[in-house]
Amino acid sequence: MQLLTSPLPTANIFKLDSGLTVIHQYLSTTSVVVADVWINAGAVREPENWSGMAHFLEHMIFKGTSAISPGEFDRVIENNGGMTNAATSHDYAHYFLTTATAYLANTLPYLADLLLNAAIPEDEFDKERDVVLEEIYSCYDDPDWIGFQALSESVYQLHPYGRSVLGTKDSLLQHSAAAMRSFHHTYYQPENMTVVVVGGVEENRALELVSSNFERKHKLAIEKCDRPEIKLGEYLLAGVRRQEIKLPSLEQARLMMAWIGPGVDQFRHAYGLDLLSVVLAGGRSCRLVKELREERQLVQTINCDFSLQKESSLFTITAWLDADRLEQVEFLIRVCLEELQTTLIYPSELDRCKRLMCNDYTFYTETPSQIAGLYGYYSTIATPELALCYPQEVQAFQSEELQLLARQYLSPSQYAVTILKPC
Repeated sequence: MQLLTSPLPTANIFKLDSGLTVIHQYLSTTSVVVADVWINAGAVREPENWSGMAHFLEHMIFKGTSAISPGEFDRVIENNGGMTNAATSHDYAHYFLTTATAYLANTLPYLADLLLNAAIPEDEFDKERDVVLEEIYSCYDDPDWIGFQALSESVYQLHPYGRSVLGTKDSLLQHSAAAMRSFHHTYYQPENMTVVVVGGVEENRALELVSSNFERKHKLAIEKCDRPEIKLGEYLLAGVRRQEIKLPSLEQARLMMAWIGPGVDQFRHAYGLDLLSVVLAGGRSCRLVKELREERQLVQTINCDFSLQKESSLFTITAWLDADRLEQVEFLIRVCLEELQTTLIYPSELDRCKRLMCNDYTFYTETPSQIAGLYGYYSTIATPELALCYPQEVQAFQSEELQLLARQYLSPSQYAVTILKPC
C-alpha cells in the first residue's frame, strides 16, 4: 500500500497493491460513515452492439454471488439500519452505502463481494431484463427525456455520449449473461475502482476494512471486451443541426439548444463555461431569465446547464414556451450569445455569479455522502484534486477570459437544436 501525496487538505489518498485507489476523510462530528465505490465502467466503455450493458449490469450486481443470495445484500443493509443505492452514467458506475460507523464492518464485505464477484445468474438475468425494459418504456412517456436524448444523438453522432445510458429495447434483447460477465470481468477490477470512505471511522480502520474486502482473491478466465477509441474531431459541430419532433401529449413546446464543450483535460475551460451558464440563466436576474421570462414573458421557464464529462462536455439551453414563439426566442438567444462575445461582462454581474456558484459548491459539500461523491466523481473522470480547486478556479476568472471562451465554444451559428411541438 502506498500513501500518495494528497492534494486534499482534509483527506488522504492511498494506492493499494491491487491497484485500488482509496480516499479517506475522517469526520469526528458524525457517527455515520459513507462508503462510495466508483468504477470506470460507464456506458462509454460499451462496444456499440452492447448498448445499455453498463446500466443493466448495475441492476445485476445486486443479484448476488456464490456466497450472497439475491436480495440478501438489501436485507443486511436494512437490518443494520443503513441505506444503499447505485447509479450509472456515461463515464462511471458507482455504488454506495451509508451506515452507522459501528456497522461498517458488517456491511462493507457484502458490497465488495457483490462488486468483485457478481454471479450474474441466467434466471435472474432474464427477469431483471424485463425490469430494465420497463424503465426504458417509462422514459418514452417523458417528453423532456425524449428531447434531450434526440439532442444528444444529434450532437454526438459517432460517440457513445449520444447513446442512452439505458440502451434500447433491441440492444437489451440481444444481451446475454455471458457477455455481461465479460463486461463485468473487464472493468470491475480493483485497478479500475476508487473506494471513498468519509465519516466517523478512523483511517487505519477504514484502510483495514477496504484492504481485506476489496483484495481480489482470483480472476476468472473470461474473454475481455473493448470498444474502439473515437476522436473528438469526428463529431465536432459544423453549422446548425436542426430537428423537430411532434408529440401528441405535449402542452408546451420545448426549445433545446446545445454546444460541445471541452473534456475534463481542459478543466479551466470547463469551469469557465460553467460560470457562463450561470451568467446566462443562473437565477431571476441572469440574462436569459431576466429578458425572456421576466421582462418579455416569452417563455414559461428557461434553463442553462453545463454538464462536465470526461471526453467532451455539453452546454445546453432549454426553454418551455408557446410554439408560435420558438423562432423569436431562438433568435434572441443567439443575440445574447453574440453580446457575450463582443461586450465584456460587468464586474458586479460577474462577482454576483461567482458568489452563486461558490455558495452552491458549499451547500453541496455539507454531508459525508456529498463529500464522498465529489471525491469519487473527480477521481474517476480526472484527478481528486479537481474536487477542491473549483471555488478558487471560479474566483480567478476575469471578463476577458470568459469572453474568449464564449467565442471559442458558444457560437451563435454552430450548434444543435431540437424542437418539440404539440401535434
